[in-house]
Amino acid sequence: MPSQSLNLLFLCSMNQWRSPTAERIYGRKPFFNARSGGTSSKARHRVSHTDVHWADVIFVMENKHKRRLQAKYPELMRYQNVHVLDIEDNYKFMDPELVDILQRSIDPILADYS
Repeated sequence: MPSQSLNLLFLCSMNQWRSPTAERIYGRKPFFNARSGGTSSKARHRVSHTDVHWADVIFVMENKHKRRLQAKYPELMRYQNVHVLDIEDNYKFMDPELVDILQRSIDPILADYS
């Protein structure tokens, strides 16, 4: 586990299903602070400069989310650790299959930060 809390930012398009699920899972774990957002202008919470600056690690669900971040925040993104999870928008909030996929994808990455 990390020696201090890591700030994790989870992003999808609309901030409706995938990223809020990841935020719920990791926000409840010790050593992690979690936020979620969306890259769409219609997202429930649109990712902001403040979110990107706050994050130690950013997880995006698809490559298009990473490209959108890099286009909107080129200077900030130069110094960010971004991991593309390749999880399509096929799940509802807290879908057990989504939870399993997220944990199998994210846990090994976070192990590298310990």
